[in-house]
Amino acid sequence: MWPEAETTKALLAAAREGDPQAIDQLFDRHRDAVRRLVHMRLDRKLQRRLDVSDVVQEVLLTASRRLEKYLDDPAMPFHLWLRHIAKDRIIDAHRRHRVSAKRSIDREQYAAAPTQDHSTHQLVAELCDQELTPAAAASMRELVQSFELALEQLDDQDREIVVMRHYEYLTNAEVALALSLSEPAASMRHLRAMRRLKTLLGSASGESRRS
Repeated sequence: MWPEAETTKALLAAAREGDPQAIDQLFDRHRDAVRRLVHMRLDRKLQRRLDVSDVVQEVLLTASRRLEKYLDDPAMPFHLWLRHIAKDRIIDAHRRHRVSAKRSIDREQYAAAPTQDHSTHQLVAELCDQELTPAAAASMRELVQSFELALEQLDDQDREIVVMRHYEYLTNAEVALALSLSEPAASMRHLRAMRRLKTLLGSASGESRRS
């Protein structure tokens, strides 16, 4: 999801030297990833009233204003720093527009709303040991519906770590840093969430077959 790290490091080094073109390239390279993150995380009801592009622009403008301070003391990788700014902007958008949602808009956790894309199908296939073939398309549609219901039943922490690992494609080390956890704790939390999700998905599939 995020641009290749080595090129980002080179651009950051040039930005520290005051190269304006490097700064422009740095943000341009991350724009699509920020857009995907905002589109995935911003409440669907709110997206009917607020353009995703406007939120992306807010994120990049905020990052541009704070870049000098970040370059002086980069406490985390650049993409995680951008992600943190995007998280804050999404929470602000929910609060400003007071969107009616299942989860409170005033919680610090921002909504996880993954769409039915390749990531969903890939994760469902992994959980259900099903191949992603055309012949499996009909059953996959049913499994995706069951998966969405199962994902909603997870608690906020478990749902968040599933989305971070399987939709944002963050590594365990990146998740640990973003959530202020040790790497073993992040790994155990992910394992617990996947086991819970598989159990819920299996129960939902069983009920569907019986009905």
